[in-house]
This record gives sequence, structure tokens and C-alpha cells, in this order.
Amino acid sequence: MSTSRPAPAALPLARVVVRPHLRAPDAWFWDLPAVARLRTEGLDLAPVTVLVGENGSGKSTLVEAVARAWQRSLTAAVKHWGPLPSPDESELWAELELRGEHPRPQGGAFLRAEAMHAHFSSLDEGPAGVRAFGGPLHTRSHGEGFLAFLEERTTERGLWILDEPESALSFRSCLRLLVLLDGVVAAGSQVLLATHSPLLAAVPGALVYELDDDGFTPREWADLDLVRDWQAFLGDPTRLLGHLLGD
Repeated sequence: MSTSRPAPAALPLARVVVRPHLRAPDAWFWDLPAVARLRTEGLDLAPVTVLVGENGSGKSTLVEAVARAWQRSLTAAVKHWGPLPSPDESELWAELELRGEHPRPQGGAFLRAEAMHAHFSSLDEGPAGVRAFGGPLHTRSHGEGFLAFLEERTTERGLWILDEPESALSFRSCLRLLVLLDGVVAAGSQVLLATHSPLLAAVPGALVYELDDDGFTPREWADLDLVRDWQAFLGDPTRLLGHLLGD
């Protein structure tokens, strides 16, 4: 979508580049077109930046690396900004240089679907967990726990990084999340979102990058493959299903 809200004077994270001296020049992630393009050109971000693309295009690899690099730059006093690293996460974060506002704002959150349950359990076990979120997070539905966590973190300005949050949310909960994100951006925070959802890709003011064999390209929402695919399916589901199932 085209930007509908003026950019603030300074973004928490304005640009991501790869450091000139690589720690792991032969690592597997350099073979991903999106990461290869990041290495040669860098990536500019907006108040809301959305990454879309097929499975394996590198969306999660990119957002996880940015999240880890950002998390390591936060002060020790910041707790629970994101889950602990998992063994399957790449070391791309160590190759990145994050350029933006200094000192960095300390608010926001990083959430990825695969680590959500363990992260919420660790929050519930903390001394202020139940009080902070109005009750245990892990005893609620996946989506309700997700939204309760985010809604309690809207007061401090910072960087919000979300990796495919729609996996936890219904259509109406995605609408609730879209409203929440629009609100935190209006209050001066920044959002980096990887998604397969055409609804979330429509968050107001978003700069949308489509990841493909050429790396990543800015696109208008209506021109995204995922939007066209959903429109085609919802317009005539029996036609597409008949073709796939050979009916």
C-alpha cells in the first residue's frame, strides 16, 4: 500500500545492511535471493514494512536476523522483548548492521509463531506475569494469548517485528491486530511484518516488499501475487479446486 502517514523525523530502524567483512562468507543463507540482494543493496524500511512471498523465499530468515540483531542492542533492563533464540535460527544476525535512531527506543516486541508457546510460558512463570497480562497467557487460545501480549506492550515506543502472526489468528483477530498495529505506528513505533495474509499486508501506510527469485521488490498491494491468488480463489473456488483435483 502507498504511504498514507508522514514518516517521523527518525525511525527506530531506517535501513539494514550487511557488514563489509563477513563472519561466515560461505553460509547457506547467502544463496537465498532476498539475502543476496540485502548483501549487495541493503534494505530500506518505512514506519510499516511488510515482507510477503512464497515459503522458502527468505521472509522468516530476514525478520529473525533483524530481530536478533536488534534484541542484542537493547539494554539489559529490557526483558521479554522476544523469545530466546532457537537452534534452527541462522547466524545471519551477526552479519547485519542496523542503521536508525540513537539511542534506540526500548519498546515493542518480536513474536514468531514457532516460539510463541514457550515464550508465553516463560512470561507466565515470571513474578509479574499473571498480573501484567490479566491472567496466564498459555491457558488462553493461541490467538487470544498473542493479542493480550501485544496489547500490554503498546505504551512504550519501539520496534515491533512479527513473523507470520496470522497462523495464530482468525480473520476477525487479524483485523484486531491490524488496528493495534496502526495505533502503535501512529504513536511513533515501527513495524516489520512477514506474512502470507493479504489482510495484514493491507496495514495502512505499509511499504510492501515481495520476495521472489530476484530478491525483493516494492509492490502495490493490489499487484501482489498473494492478493491476486486469493481474489481468484474467492471469486470462484470451485473452478480452481476442480482444476487441482481433476474434476
